[in-house]
Amino acid sequence: MNDVEVLIAGAGPTGLLLALWLARRGIVVRIVDRALAPGTTSRALVVQARTLEWYRQLGIADEVATSGRRAIAVNLWVSARKVARAVLGDMGAGLGPYPYALVYPQDEHEAMLVRRLAEAGVAVERGTELLDFHEEADRVIAQVKRPDGTIERCVAEYLAGCDGAHSTVRERLAVGFPGGTYEHLFYVADVDASGRTMDGELHVGLESTDFLVLFPLPGEGHARLIGTVRDRPAEARDTLAWKDVSRRVMKWMEVDVTRVNWFSIYHVHHRVADRFRIGRAFLLGDAAHVHSPVGGQGMNTGLGDAVNLAWKLADVLRGRAAPALLDTYQPERIGFARRLVATTDRGFIAVTSSTPMARFTRLWVVPLLVPIVFASRAARRYFFRVVSQTAIHYPDGGLSEGRAGAVRGGDRLPWVPQASNEGDNHRLLASMDWQVHVYGEATSELRNVCAERNLALHVFPWRSSMRRTGFERNAAYLIRPDGYVALAAHADDASALTAYADAHGLEWSRERAESRA
Repeated sequence: MNDVEVLIAGAGPTGLLLALWLARRGIVVRIVDRALAPGTTSRALVVQARTLEWYRQLGIADEVATSGRRAIAVNLWVSARKVARAVLGDMGAGLGPYPYALVYPQDEHEAMLVRRLAEAGVAVERGTELLDFHEEADRVIAQVKRPDGTIERCVAEYLAGCDGAHSTVRERLAVGFPGGTYEHLFYVADVDASGRTMDGELHVGLESTDFLVLFPLPGEGHARLIGTVRDRPAEARDTLAWKDVSRRVMKWMEVDVTRVNWFSIYHVHHRVADRFRIGRAFLLGDAAHVHSPVGGQGMNTGLGDAVNLAWKLADVLRGRAAPALLDTYQPERIGFARRLVATTDRGFIAVTSSTPMARFTRLWVVPLLVPIVFASRAARRYFFRVVSQTAIHYPDGGLSEGRAGAVRGGDRLPWVPQASNEGDNHRLLASMDWQVHVYGEATSELRNVCAERNLALHVFPWRSSMRRTGFERNAAYLIRPDGYVALAAHADDASALTAYADAHGLEWSRERAESRA
């Protein structure tokens, strides 16, 4: 018998969420991290709406939303002069239960996930390093170094590499990591401050080649600064200290920094792994993709990797799906990662390029366009859908089929705020399991199929707003455990559900007999 079902290397947000989702599904996991303690100088700050929706499934969204701080508005500064302000507020109103972006520091975020994971009976093994591994038939044999230096053997059915940009798992798999490194040096500082920009809003400062962002943090007079420096001799960049940027920061943002709690510098890369899976080993988060912090996408993308893989591993390990289900992880996630890296790369170049045209656009055109664009409701909603990651869909990968109304297989389940007297339709995703939704009336044939397959069927009284959301009346929508539509079928096609299940080896009524405690 194997020691565990899933061995997770890396206890950052991605590894922690993967472990938590699996543990909630009854999967035996082990999560190790070579660091002796959690990080305290984290860079990721923004929790997007799609992540909050997954956290709602786990019952932790309220804690995160209460602990974080909503991004109310963003202010644009050029050459130390405030030139534009765009109200964010609930710009995604009507699109989901969390119509905003949340500022929530990664160190606090990780601490919350560690605590929730402990409640599920799983402890993070700190100071424990994955050294090597190999695959044998239906298992992975790993060598793990304990804090006391002893090396032990760990046997798992699957291995998840969530071990960051310098991933041991990726290295041992000999997976390429093509891309490059930006010439700018990034710095991040946690500060106590006062002044005009300490007003609870986001502030972005642009100069000829550098930029600076001020994020308000929970608590009075507390902020996080993230900036870049290029006009510094290459040989002196790695010795950059707060004193080297303090005058620039205080001038750009009209802020008086009274205390620097910590200061860190780092280089940013833009890379995507050639493969996200080889055999029984998977790559997730920074082990699979890294990019600039433009748009607050990095951590949230890793969390999306974790959810995508977690439910698939759980179904396969419990005998509810054929192992081929795991083949869909790479095509569903790698395409988005490549597009994201390309997009953030273009965005980063746009805000840092020193070409005359880029500087003119950044310093003169953007300040004029920002308030105009954000005055448009359609533009705000489009921007929200893209940045919040609620627009992500999976047309590729082999799991997405059909279309009914405007909803396609592979789309995120559209949100209906008052789907019934009990509340919205997303509340039912808390089961973290497959289910069928019908908006209108379900046919007797569909009811019979769901009963035979032990598949939850939820029927919502038809409302005209549902058509505006994109649903077709009486159509059947098969929803995956991660809240995406797997199959959209017309009302008279109940057989499509049976055909889908058979084609993908899904047996919802089965649980593997040897489920372990």
